[in-house]
Amino acid sequence: MKFISFYSFFLWVTSALADPPINPNIGHNHHHHRHGEKHETVKPTSARFVTSRKSSVELPLPNEENAFTFIVYGDRTGGPPEGVSVLADAVRDTNLLEPDFVMTVGDLINGYSNEEIWMTQMKEYKSIMNQLSCPWFPVAGNHDIYWRGKDKSKKPEGEMEAAYEMHFGPLWYAFEHKKSWFIILYSDEGNPQTGEKTFGKPDAQRMSAEQFSWLDQTLTKAKGAEHVFLFLHHPRWLGRGYGEDWNKVHKRLAAAGNVSAVFAGHIHTMRYDGPKDGIEYVTLATTGGGQSSSIPQAGYLHHYDIITVREGRISLAAVPVGEVLDVREITGELISQVNKVKRSPVQASPPLSLKNNEGGQHELSVTLNNPSDRSVTTVVSSSNGSLGFRWQPNHQHTTLKPGETKKLNFNLSWDAYLTRGNFGTPSFHIDSEYLAKGFAYEIPRRTIPVPLELELSLKTELQNGAVRFNGSNAALSIPSNRFTIEKELTLECRFKADTFAGRTGLVTKTENSGYGIFISDGKPDFSVNLDGKYLSATASSSVLKTGQWHTLAGIYDGREARLYLDGKLIASALGNGKLKDNRLPMMIGADVDQQGQPTSFFNGLIDYVYLTPKALYSGEASVAIKDRKEAIIDLQLNENIGSWHPDASGSKAHAISIGGFTVETIK
Repeated sequence: MKFISFYSFFLWVTSALADPPINPNIGHNHHHHRHGEKHETVKPTSARFVTSRKSSVELPLPNEENAFTFIVYGDRTGGPPEGVSVLADAVRDTNLLEPDFVMTVGDLINGYSNEEIWMTQMKEYKSIMNQLSCPWFPVAGNHDIYWRGKDKSKKPEGEMEAAYEMHFGPLWYAFEHKKSWFIILYSDEGNPQTGEKTFGKPDAQRMSAEQFSWLDQTLTKAKGAEHVFLFLHHPRWLGRGYGEDWNKVHKRLAAAGNVSAVFAGHIHTMRYDGPKDGIEYVTLATTGGGQSSSIPQAGYLHHYDIITVREGRISLAAVPVGEVLDVREITGELISQVNKVKRSPVQASPPLSLKNNEGGQHELSVTLNNPSDRSVTTVVSSSNGSLGFRWQPNHQHTTLKPGETKKLNFNLSWDAYLTRGNFGTPSFHIDSEYLAKGFAYEIPRRTIPVPLELELSLKTELQNGAVRFNGSNAALSIPSNRFTIEKELTLECRFKADTFAGRTGLVTKTENSGYGIFISDGKPDFSVNLDGKYLSATASSSVLKTGQWHTLAGIYDGREARLYLDGKLIASALGNGKLKDNRLPMMIGADVDQQGQPTSFFNGLIDYVYLTPKALYSGEASVAIKDRKEAIIDLQLNENIGSWHPDASGSKAHAISIGGFTVETIK
């Protein structure tokens, strides 16, 4: 037995307790450790826990304590007037969460104006906040108080303080709720000598003797409270232009011994400073105010904080505005409608003609349809894949009523240099929202390639090559409108796999229809859909080898499906019926899903893909193809022109790469 020293054992135990191992399936995107101890629980008794089953597991019950929640909003103003829509979304979220009440941290209106504009903005703010199902409490900020009219002779004494107290409430006040006290301070009293109100000068950021006296009395009144919370607009504890006046306040709060947290706003970004002497200092960003959104996950965002209060502890959580879903709204019918929008076809026409070494321009029409029962807003915009193609305009907004179809027109132009080497596929994004009664449901972005008529010149001097697929996101896609299979087919592919792992598509066009070759777990399968059912020729075992070149050919002659491996028949299945095709692209190096996107990726090299509308092989052995004139797809994969891999057949069924690729020379 190997012994370790007590010191080593101590380090091992303490590190294990401090930082328990993370499940590798969880990852490290978020902090998974608790900020506090686990909640207290009690043993289940017959009075609170009932079952007719027997189990050796005892399920602890929560303590029946008097917990509650409240929400704090950040700054509404210091930004565009339309920020009130963000505030309205926060109110909607809050009504779904149903806290006991809502607190604010000031800057309720834009202000910085005269009395008339101030009154209009005050009424707008209160009309939105009064939609809350719970009480709400105001805090005065500089935008609510500072008067900035043109005629300074008309500036009221105290600027907008009197108007604020007439329409919002006292500049400082406190209230009690469930054994906790909530104290609201006023942080814009101004310079006591000159009366100047500004937040950039320490002399104007001092608390008056009157407010200090009131705070002392209130802290004494709240001496027996379980928690005390403070709210003000300016985070004076940050210092800077605020000076050092907050130190006087903090000493009082620390001496009280039961102040749990202080909340402020103004700086338009989240910030946590604490705990200091047991007090947590929390600064909120915005709930409709001016917001750069430069790093949302680091606190530059519209949000509100949810505070849960329990005996001896509080929890703090920030929620982005608009992220709360209404459980009662997500019915089976709503799911059906948003899926209709998601699957609605987008048509782009006519095809763009693109030739090597030639510039040009093209008029493109994008046709949108709304098959749902409510209006849908959509933005059509050029994608990054269109780099080098000039779009005019580069995006358009539209709203489609239920059942409505619309066409949006764009002009594309490009220069000759673009087609001389590597060029991407011009494409556009579709960003839509389904407008339900209480929420705009965002539909996942779709990227639609512009249909192309390509005249690509092959470089016959190139040596034999093959495309490498990475097994995770790489595939080649061929639009289905370039070729047609009706009665018979031969589908052939030469490849070398690096690995075989689970379901793997090699060359496929299958989605409850179509045809394709799979090599899942090294076991080849050729399937063709007849009258809605698959006829499959499947190998009896995993006969494919990694690191070895193989050729698979799937044949259907109207009566039988056959599968050939390296020239030898390995499986067959009898069946007839009408071949059921689809409008999905042919996917090389992957399977294709309902949205025409690749899945079940292949890992290795593919040398060529060949498709003909005839059954070329019969019997026990196949022969090498000599005459390729019958081909409707003939991809030799020796070369690429930009993102495209030229098709040597007359179909111009050029393949476009998805997820990146490399072309390697092979022997």
